[in-house]
Amino acid sequence: MGTINDDKGCSVCTAGKENYTNYTSRVGRKPLKMVQYDYRHTDGELFSCVGRTLEACRLKRDAWLERKGVTL
Repeated sequence: MGTINDDKGCSVCTAGKENYTNYTSRVGRKPLKMVQYDYRHTDGELFSCVGRTLEACRLKRDAWLERKGVTL
């Protein structure tokens, strides 16, 4: 999915699914492309992060899942 669905700022990502959206931030005058990423585990716990690429966010998610003792 390419957008973040939310209800008053809280992700409504369904269990086992991911949501992400691209946005541009600025560091000084330099525009910086970023990705906001949400993943809701099947147990209902939400993982959320920001990264430079979707792949970087997925690596962070995978590390989080490893710490939980779970794999996709």
